[in-house]
Amino acid sequence: MAVRVQAETFDAGAELNAFSIGAQGAGAVVSFTGIVRDVAGGLRHMMIEHYPGMTEAAIAAIVKQAQTRWALTDALVIHRHGILPPGAPIMMVATAAPHRADAFAAADFLMDYLKSRAPFWKKEVSATGAAWVAAQDADEAALDRWR
Repeated sequence: MAVRVQAETFDAGAELNAFSIGAQGAGAVVSFTGIVRDVAGGLRHMMIEHYPGMTEAAIAAIVKQAQTRWALTDALVIHRHGILPPGAPIMMVATAAPHRADAFAAADFLMDYLKSRAPFWKKEVSATGAAWVAAQDADEAALDRWR
């Protein structure tokens, strides 16, 4: 299991390749990479803040929960902080398991919890101003299936 919170960009392909090579005993590897999106067409950048130490511990606890729920052989979570332009990779989740159902379910679970519960604060900055990103009802509703 690896959790990395970093300002530096990452190469999702290289990360996935290294993760897959090290996934001993796995019959399936599932990954997801999130990209900063410019929905309204005017985003200059997204600013992501976190509390070092607390954020990593919270994500590690979520990964441990996934490991107890599904037969994972490994998991990787990378999440960036700082100023990120549209199109930049913001985060990545990879899971490895003996069977695909566990790898898919664990990755989905981790994504839902990262989206709603990981202690990050996000601000979108555009030409017209800046606004903190509010919690979305759909993201909260997605957590209900895991309870």
